Amino acid sequence: MATTKKGMRIGILTAGGDCPGINAAIRGVGKTAILEHNMEVIGFSDGFTGLINKEYHQLREEDLSGILTHGGTILGTSREKIFKKDSSGQKADKPKLIKKHYEELGLSALVIIGGNGTQRTASLLAKEGLNVIGIPKTIDNDVWGTDVTFGFDSAVWIATESIDRLHSTANSHKRTMVIEVMGHHAGWLALYSGIAGGGDLILLPEIPFSENVITDYLESRAARKKPYSIVVVAEGISNPSKENAGRYIANLIKKRTGQETRETILGYIQRGGSPSPMDRILATRYGAYAVELISKEKFGFMVASIADKITHVSLDEVGGKLRLVPEDHSLIRKARKMDISFGDK
Repeated sequence: MATTKKGMRIGILTAGGDCPGINAAIRGVGKTAILEHNMEVIGFSDGFTGLINKEYHQLREEDLSGILTHGGTILGTSREKIFKKDSSGQKADKPKLIKKHYEELGLSALVIIGGNGTQRTASLLAKEGLNVIGIPKTIDNDVWGTDVTFGFDSAVWIATESIDRLHSTANSHKRTMVIEVMGHHAGWLALYSGIAGGGDLILLPEIPFSENVITDYLESRAARKKPYSIVVVAEGISNPSKENAGRYIANLIKKRTGQETRETILGYIQRGGSPSPMDRILATRYGAYAVELISKEKFGFMVASIADKITHVSLDEVGGKLRLVPEDHSLIRKARKMDISFGDK
């Protein structure tokens, strides 16, 4: 067993929405810290709330056994926004309380697992003087600075399987089926699941669409004796109606074309369940690398995967940015050549 600086104690928390692979990341951090570096590991309950309320427990090696395949997070999570100003516009005192508890617990570092908002908070905590390492997770795959976040691959599998099942009903009833997947600002999940699931029309937040193009395209398919169509919609597309995105597009198609149309909204099912093998591996690699950074006393970074190499980027660069789908992405170019429409041309 390798040794590290005596008395090194690290904390870990998970914040924001849950997704498959978080427990694999916790396990990667914990086992590497305990077995390879002889560190003490404590887990905070329910995200930043645990640090604010000083609610935590020590994570032993046996606590980390058997969690690799589990969805959700054994630590719990929350969307606590610790830097949000109060109703009078005063800066919150929660960061100072967190720093106080961090120091009282004698932490050498804090590992923060989360998406865009969480990584921004991690960056701000680093500026407050905490030794912080971020680990990116989200099914949206929109964290800037890394090619991929864990949780994304699992969500693509779930969404793709759902699209696969809709093909049967669409073909049997000769319907247009609209399926709405998650993605407020970034359309990675809609793009990947749409192509993997054989979608005919894919609508992304990054690509402005025309209602006329959508209906003309679907009518053209019908005229060419295509018996049904599959429409994959990211929840964050431009939406002038008060309905959710999937229902808005389904109603548009019914009204404009007269085609029998049904919508399916996957919702939170995309976040649940056991992580895919790729997400288990990625989360484990991220967790282990985070501890390596701590052991070298390299703080203020987020773990990242760039060209399939695990590395790190400065939290200063990550905070407040989004990784969006480029309009000229290679998958989009290939899809267009296969008569898949993105509603814009």
